[in-house]
Amino acid sequence: MNFANKTCIAVIFFVSILSCASAGAAADQDQADMNRQALAAARSGNMNNFKLLIEQGASPNTRNRAGDSLLMTAITTGQIEIVTLLLDRGADVNLANVSKVTPLMKAAFLGRTAIAAALMAHKADSNAVDRLNKTAMVYAAGTGRKDIVALLLADGIAPNARYPNGLTALMWAGAYGHLATVQALLDHGADPALLDNRGKNTQQMADENGHLDVVIHFRELK
Repeated sequence: MNFANKTCIAVIFFVSILSCASAGAAADQDQADMNRQALAAARSGNMNNFKLLIEQGASPNTRNRAGDSLLMTAITTGQIEIVTLLLDRGADVNLANVSKVTPLMKAAFLGRTAIAAALMAHKADSNAVDRLNKTAMVYAAGTGRKDIVALLLADGIAPNARYPNGLTALMWAGAYGHLATVQALLDHGADPALLDNRGKNTQQMADENGHLDVVIHFRELK
């Protein structure tokens, strides 16, 4: 093979590599664009557009810069149809954001009961902890989401489980004045006599924070 032929082959090979690299970069850009559009559709609740993007290849585990997945985004805006579609398409039910908050924690905090039930039906980890060592139960009890508290108890979370600083779900609910959630926990065996690391019980915490209805409720139990 003469020099000219060798040179020609080398040029063709080099051009081929550049062409493949360019095609790969274009495909990556197309994927990124679809993923960004899917995040926007999840935020707006545009189900038709979202479904089309997923069918075209948008990743069900797409995340934004804060680490919030499509699933987390749909939970934030209360889009249960999008949540259901994502779960059916294999989205990671336990994919946490940069603060280690999981979809179930987000649903618990926002009181998305139907979504929380769907997540748990798809094996969401109810014992996962975030960066502050909070669990879904802590989020639910602390924000007074009694129906989600009931779901978590039914899933096997112990009513007297201890969380950071020796707190229980009952203490979280009582300290923030969520009487209905307090009663739900009591109905499931939560112990009002337990003390936290400071030596205080739920009634004392409620009293400190001015939740007189909770304080009176505990007094009536005696």
